[in-house]
Amino acid sequence: MRHLDCEFLAPQCLHLIVDNDARHKHPCVKRWLEKPPRFQLHFTPTSASWTDLVERWFRELTDKAIRRGTFVSVPDLIASIEKNLQSHKMEPKPFLWTASVDSILAKRKKLKAVYETLH
Repeated sequence: MRHLDCEFLAPQCLHLIVDNDARHKHPCVKRWLEKPPRFQLHFTPTSASWTDLVERWFRELTDKAIRRGTFVSVPDLIASIEKNLQSHKMEPKPFLWTASVDSILAKRKKLKAVYETLH
């Protein structure tokens, strides 16, 4: 958050979507958030792994190295995964989630409407 605080110097409020990990609710973090009131935390629901970038990375690994492959042995599978990892290390690209607040709220509204029709 300190990095974001320095990166985005405009006084606008920054909305951060974070998981429900306890470190985001630690008293030290809460005190820090109170000082510069420009950060608004939005917590994902428990078990919302679709927002977890680590899960996204593993999905990409699965899609690129595992799903379409045919492996005759465990070492063959491991070799495919290691080849993908080496390729990723050669040209690493960060995973960034930069959806706008408006697009998130629009999707949420649409999803809510779907759920309300199911009950």
